[in-house]
Amino acid sequence: MIIDRYFSEPNGNVCFTREQGSNFAKQMADDFNPLHDIDAKRFCIPGDLLFSIILAKYGISQHMEFVFSGMVVAGVQLLMPEPAEEMHINDEEGREYLRVKRAGNVSHDESLLQNLTQSYVQFSGQTFPHILVPLLAEQNVMIRPDRPLVIYESMSIDLDRLDVEKPLLRGDYNKLEVNGKRGSVELAFHLEDDGEVVGRGKKHMLLMGLREYDEDAIEGAISSYNDSKLSFST
Repeated sequence: MIIDRYFSEPNGNVCFTREQGSNFAKQMADDFNPLHDIDAKRFCIPGDLLFSIILAKYGISQHMEFVFSGMVVAGVQLLMPEPAEEMHINDEEGREYLRVKRAGNVSHDESLLQNLTQSYVQFSGQTFPHILVPLLAEQNVMIRPDRPLVIYESMSIDLDRLDVEKPLLRGDYNKLEVNGKRGSVELAFHLEDDGEVVGRGKKHMLLMGLREYDEDAIEGAISSYNDSKLSFST
């Protein structure tokens, strides 16, 4: 699997180091959210890494829903349940981190698995600044530049068929609803195969600690984000 080096499996469970989680975000998703920096105080494992592991272990279903109910930190061991229409991903103490619902036919085709994983993760990793900043500017709000709290809440994918190899993910629309210091973001997308739409989906995120938009502060956050990317690539 293309994600093998980003997790380990002690006693058959799934576990991560900070380095594995951070490297996945930066190498696979081109995501430089400071929550995924190795030395981040509130470090968490990227939700897209959990999504990728579920696809690798259980295959791709025509309908899939993922609801993130807890932030995974380094060292937590996740128990992988038997395949089912509804699965709860818990740690050894019973704390839940992810709920998965599946329906329809299932494919374990390696080419489809790798291409869908890469296409979705790369799309998802572009949320900041390309998607999020214009949405915030429209609403005259911003996230906290020095400690952004952007939380992956849920996502769903529906595929019309599974006999595709290289699905290309394209964005449809982006929406932000603001309620005081909290925001809810919806990113809609569709999947194409050789120009034909073969699926569609949505990703939802929560924004915490919103405040009045400040152009200089946002530009500083973008500059810091880009500097992190440049430092990592060099």
